[in-house]
Amino acid sequence: MKFSTRQPPPVSIQLAPMIDILLLLLSFFIINYQFSKSETELNVSVPTAHEGAEPERVRGEIIINVLADGGIRVEGLTVNRQQLLEKLSAIARQYKNQPVRIRGDAAVAYQRIVEVIDTCQKAGIWNISFATQAPEPPAPPK
Repeated sequence: MKFSTRQPPPVSIQLAPMIDILLLLLSFFIINYQFSKSETELNVSVPTAHEGAEPERVRGEIIINVLADGGIRVEGLTVNRQQLLEKLSAIARQYKNQPVRIRGDAAVAYQRIVEVIDTCQKAGIWNISFATQAPEPPAPPK
């Protein structure tokens, strides 16, 4: 008795859908990276601290920039305290443990930073951190 050995047809891998997905993922990560960098590249000179931790971005963290002239910028928009309160209140209703990082310029009045903290607390946000930078190393002697 002769058995026929039937080979299954060769399977071809479709590369076009895989390339499409990879390009979409790549563009997604590039766009998100650019957006997160724009929040920290504003002209805000944060104070220095020797014991500050390395800046770790928490996923979904809101960055509030307090400029030297006292202006407040969030997500690329200049807002006043009332607008900030409305924005943070809406976010705090959805996310109970919403992290906020305050990047206050070293030249801004401390009262302005306290006002921003007070606005965050009125909105129901308690997870607040402050951005600092490491001091410049001393120049080598000549």
